[in-house]
Amino acid sequence: MDEQALRLNELAQGLRPLDEGAAWFAGLTADHRSEVLLRLTEFCVQARAVPDDMPESVRRAGLLTTHTPAVLLARGRLAKIAGLPPDEWAKSFRLLVSLLGVADERRRARSCAAGCAHAWHHL
Repeated sequence: MDEQALRLNELAQGLRPLDEGAAWFAGLTADHRSEVLLRLTEFCVQARAVPDDMPESVRRAGLLTTHTPAVLLARGRLAKIAGLPPDEWAKSFRLLVSLLGVADERRRARSCAAGCAHAWHHL
């Protein structure tokens, strides 16, 4: 697992504060922020995020359900979030990290409770 994947998984699992992650994200170049959003989207898909994860993800992210990334998530348009304009990226980052956390918690409880080989589940 590379350093970026480690950081994102630590944020999703609450091992690092979301505000710390948001500050790290804000300090990246625009190209790197775009790459991080795409990677988070991929992680959410791998964790089997579902529309029912939206309310808790929005709550954890500290967003409103009317914020654009939350609206897209509610409509099942996860892939569209990474394509939002740069002024939406900070909210998108917070939402995707939170979504990854919610989806991964469910997956861990259902599929990995008896143990697994996922490196990110052994942080």
